[in-house]
Amino acid sequence: MKDSSPAGHREPTQPERHRLDKWLWCTRFFRTRSLASQAVAGGKVKLNGERVKPAHEVRAGDRLTLSVNQDAIDIEIVTLPVHRGAASLALACYVETPQSLERKARAREQRRLANISRPQPDSRPDKRERRQLEKLRRSQG
Repeated sequence: MKDSSPAGHREPTQPERHRLDKWLWCTRFFRTRSLASQAVAGGKVKLNGERVKPAHEVRAGDRLTLSVNQDAIDIEIVTLPVHRGAASLALACYVETPQSLERKARAREQRRLANISRPQPDSRPDKRERRQLEKLRRSQG
Protein backbone atom coordinates (compact mmCIF):
# COMPACT_ATOMS: atom_id res chain seq x y z
CA MET A 1 0.00 0.00 0.00
CA LYS A 2 1.39 3.40 -1.01
CA ASP A 3 1.86 6.18 1.56
CA SER A 4 -0.52 9.06 0.74
CA SER A 5 1.53 11.67 2.63
CA PRO A 6 3.96 13.99 0.84
CA ALA A 7 7.41 12.59 0.06
CA GLY A 8 9.12 11.53 3.28
CA HIS A 9 6.70 13.41 5.53
CA ARG A 10 5.03 11.31 8.19
CA GLU A 11 2.65 12.37 10.89
CA PRO A 12 4.51 12.22 14.24
CA THR A 13 3.23 9.46 16.49
CA GLN A 14 3.48 9.17 20.25
CA PRO A 15 6.60 7.11 21.02
CA GLU A 16 6.38 4.29 23.57
CA ARG A 17 9.94 4.79 24.86
CA HIS A 18 12.56 7.53 24.96
CA ARG A 19 16.18 7.70 25.96
CA LEU A 20 16.44 9.31 29.39
CA ASP A 21 18.77 12.09 28.21
CA LYS A 22 16.49 12.87 25.26
CA TRP A 23 13.41 13.03 27.50
CA LEU A 24 15.17 15.42 29.92
CA TRP A 25 16.20 17.62 26.99
CA CYS A 26 12.75 17.56 25.34
CA THR A 27 11.06 18.51 28.62
CA ARG A 28 13.47 21.44 29.04
CA PHE A 29 15.21 20.38 32.26
CA PHE A 30 18.51 20.91 30.41
CA ARG A 31 19.44 23.28 27.57
CA THR A 32 21.33 20.66 25.59
CA ARG A 33 21.15 16.91 25.30
CA SER A 34 24.85 16.80 26.16
CA LEU A 35 24.19 18.53 29.51
CA ALA A 36 21.37 16.06 30.17
CA SER A 37 23.72 13.14 29.46
CA GLN A 38 26.37 14.57 31.77
CA ALA A 39 23.83 15.00 34.58
CA VAL A 40 22.59 11.42 34.23
CA ALA A 41 26.13 10.02 34.03
CA GLY A 42 27.12 12.14 37.04
CA GLY A 43 24.38 10.63 39.22
CA LYS A 44 22.21 13.75 39.40
CA VAL A 45 19.25 11.88 37.89
CA LYS A 46 17.75 8.66 39.26
CA LEU A 47 15.10 6.58 37.53
CA ASN A 48 12.76 4.71 39.88
CA GLY A 49 15.30 5.22 42.68
CA GLU A 50 18.23 3.75 40.74
CA ARG A 51 21.21 5.32 39.02
CA VAL A 52 21.07 4.60 35.29
CA LYS A 53 22.92 5.47 32.09
CA PRO A 54 21.83 8.28 29.72
CA ALA A 55 20.67 5.77 27.08
CA HIS A 56 18.31 4.00 29.50
CA GLU A 57 14.76 3.98 28.15
CA VAL A 58 11.95 5.69 30.03
CA ARG A 59 8.23 5.08 29.78
CA ALA A 60 5.10 6.82 31.00
CA GLY A 61 4.61 6.09 34.70
CA ASP A 62 8.33 6.06 35.58
CA ARG A 63 9.51 8.21 38.49
CA LEU A 64 12.54 10.49 38.25
CA THR A 65 14.52 12.24 40.95
CA LEU A 66 16.60 15.17 39.69
CA SER A 67 19.12 17.28 41.55
CA VAL A 68 18.92 20.70 39.92
CA ASN A 69 20.34 23.89 41.46
CA GLN A 70 20.57 22.47 45.02
CA ASP A 71 16.95 21.26 44.84
CA ALA A 72 15.78 17.65 44.60
CA ILE A 73 12.80 17.36 42.29
CA ASP A 74 10.62 14.23 42.24
CA ILE A 75 8.49 13.83 39.13
CA GLU A 76 6.39 11.19 37.43
CA ILE A 77 6.52 10.87 33.65
CA VAL A 78 3.06 11.29 32.11
CA THR A 79 3.81 11.35 28.38
CA LEU A 80 6.77 11.17 26.05
CA PRO A 81 7.12 14.19 23.76
CA VAL A 82 7.60 13.68 20.04
CA HIS A 83 10.14 16.50 19.84
CA ARG A 84 11.43 19.45 21.87
CA GLY A 85 8.78 22.14 21.79
CA ALA A 86 7.36 25.00 23.79
CA ALA A 87 7.71 25.08 27.57
CA SER A 88 3.94 24.77 27.99
CA LEU A 89 4.03 21.48 26.07
CA ALA A 90 6.98 20.27 28.14
CA LEU A 91 5.08 20.90 31.39
CA ALA A 92 2.34 18.54 30.21
CA CYS A 93 4.85 15.65 30.01
CA TYR A 94 5.36 15.25 33.76
CA VAL A 95 3.76 15.82 37.16
CA GLU A 96 5.75 16.90 40.19
CA THR A 97 4.92 15.01 43.37
CA PRO A 98 3.27 16.90 46.26
CA GLN A 99 6.22 16.11 48.57
CA SER A 100 8.60 17.65 46.05
CA LEU A 101 6.47 20.78 45.74
CA GLU A 102 6.38 21.11 49.53
CA ARG A 103 10.20 20.70 49.78
CA LYS A 104 10.71 23.35 47.09
CA ALA A 105 8.38 25.77 48.90
CA ARG A 106 10.24 25.26 52.20
CA ALA A 107 13.63 25.74 50.52
CA ARG A 108 12.40 28.90 48.77
CA GLU A 109 11.17 30.30 52.09
CA GLN A 110 14.48 29.48 53.81
CA ARG A 111 16.44 31.22 51.04
CA ARG A 112 14.15 34.25 51.34
CA LEU A 113 14.62 34.42 55.11
CA ALA A 114 18.39 33.95 54.82
CA ASN A 115 18.54 36.84 52.36
CA ILE A 116 16.52 39.12 54.67
CA SER A 117 18.73 38.45 57.71
CA ARG A 118 21.88 39.51 55.86
CA PRO A 119 22.56 43.22 56.52
CA GLN A 120 22.53 45.35 53.40
CA PRO A 121 24.73 48.45 53.30
CA ASP A 122 23.16 51.76 52.33
CA SER A 123 25.82 52.47 49.71
CA ARG A 124 28.94 51.06 48.15
CA PRO A 125 32.14 51.33 50.19
CA ASP A 126 34.35 54.29 49.35
CA LYS A 127 38.09 54.00 48.66
CA ARG A 128 39.10 54.08 52.31
CA GLU A 129 36.49 51.47 53.32
CA ARG A 130 37.50 49.21 50.41
CA ARG A 131 41.12 49.29 51.58
CA GLN A 132 40.06 48.44 55.12
CA LEU A 133 37.95 45.53 53.87
CA GLU A 134 40.83 44.25 51.74
CA LYS A 135 43.22 44.49 54.71
CA LEU A 136 40.73 42.55 56.86
CA ARG A 137 40.34 39.82 54.20
CA ARG A 138 44.12 39.43 53.86
CA SER A 139 44.60 39.09 57.62
CA GLN A 140 41.90 36.33 57.82
CA GLY A 141 43.15 34.27 54.86
